[in-house]
Amino acid sequence: MTKPVTFNRLVSILDQAFAKLPDGRTGQNVTYSMSDAAMAAFSVFFMQSPSFLAHQEAMQGRERRNNAASLFGIDKIPSDPQIRNLLDPVTPANLSAPFWEVFSLLEESEELQSYRRLAGQWLVALDGTQYFHSSKIHCKRCTVTVRNETEYYSHTAITPVLVAPDEKRVIALEPEFIQPQDGQVKQDCERNAAKRWLTQHAAYLAEHKVTFLGDDLYCNQPFCEQVLRQKLNFIFTCKPESHMALYTEVALLARMGAVEQFTQRHWTGNGHEVWTYRYVNDVPLRAGADALRVNWCELTIVHEETGEQLYHNAFATNFRLTTHNVPAIVAANCCYPTRVPCEFQGKRGQVVLDQLRTVDKQRLVGRFGTIDAEVQQEVLAVFAEMFAE
Repeated sequence: MTKPVTFNRLVSILDQAFAKLPDGRTGQNVTYSMSDAAMAAFSVFFMQSPSFLAHQEAMQGRERRNNAASLFGIDKIPSDPQIRNLLDPVTPANLSAPFWEVFSLLEESEELQSYRRLAGQWLVALDGTQYFHSSKIHCKRCTVTVRNETEYYSHTAITPVLVAPDEKRVIALEPEFIQPQDGQVKQDCERNAAKRWLTQHAAYLAEHKVTFLGDDLYCNQPFCEQVLRQKLNFIFTCKPESHMALYTEVALLARMGAVEQFTQRHWTGNGHEVWTYRYVNDVPLRAGADALRVNWCELTIVHEETGEQLYHNAFATNFRLTTHNVPAIVAANCCYPTRVPCEFQGKRGQVVLDQLRTVDKQRLVGRFGTIDAEVQQEVLAVFAEMFAE
């Protein structure tokens, strides 16, 4: 019988990892342990309350007890500056183990069975997200870009997550940070960070059936070949402008009648849509005799009455395509629960809530319109799920 995944078991995993964090202090002032500092920082994010620790200190003084101790096992509550001073020197590598320990715990408890798709595959979505941007504040690990003769500094990370269609939650895996690498002259980039992540975790992933999902950035021959060498699979967005040789081949095969096509009719509640799938196997990912041969499919959605195109996207994969599996393969690459489908000015897209960041209003060119009330309510519902108390 499998043991349930409880809050206390998860906190125990973190506690063991935090106890091993390097402590750079050399003096006698060690009032607060590294474990308490790290757990205190985690508690603020977990409770979604910036003032959580201050409230707990007040509770301790008033009632001789506090939730920081009872829930998270914090012995002494450090202040915000003390937390920053203790944790700033700690590198992300010191916090990698809990991601995989929690993942193994979820696997052992069979919590991940519902995430299996495509004949038992786990779907791991790769994407980059920027979590810091400034034209003034910077450090040696910043990525530097120049726009209009102004230098901008940013921090970005690859955030792989386990996803599945119809699953409202994702399982976060260890991130990989995009930052200057030792011995490298060129700046780091999202694709190189993804390669490092794949190299580091290939042995673990090879024990499972795993398919990688990603946008057109990842639909690149060296990265696809690396995925295949690790005996893993991929479904990546494939755009015409970055894959001219592939689309030339598809157009030629279409004229010969060699591109398969079928349609499905879907009722949306307000009308019918016609979903047209096209696919072909064994086309070159790029030009040249050494081109990797991939399989290509696309989906176009039009409004049945007006003929207006609502959606279009195409994908490259190593899965052999048939009429039976193409809809599932297309659906696999559209299963981010933090992205709300919407239609704006006649175009179908997504509200990408996992990519939100603060933007100075001076950078906003103008107001284009408003999404409809139903989508707004769905956005609020997703936010409530993401930041539930």
